[in-house]
Amino acid sequence: MPITDRVNDYAEEVTAKLNDLGFRVESDLRNEKIGYKIREAQLKKMPYMLVVGDKEKESGCVSVRTRSGVDLGAMPLDEFVAKLRQEVDTMAK
Repeated sequence: MPITDRVNDYAEEVTAKLNDLGFRVESDLRNEKIGYKIREAQLKKMPYMLVVGDKEKESGCVSVRTRSGVDLGAMPLDEFVAKLRQEVDTMAK
């Protein structure tokens, strides 16, 4: 979920990378307030929401929030992918 239209390209880049790695992922590029986008994603029971803004774009990070509203903070995209892989592998066992 991009905070502003300026980072839509980075949001699409993150979406494409996660999609290429085999994760189900959606982008919300609508011109809505970020709080509204987060609330909608929580109602849809999305396990994770990745919020990107100018800072995240510059550093190649994503800000991660869980469905329950816990803010995991900013982390490099590769670190988030590793966390997701570990979680998927744990659930598969």
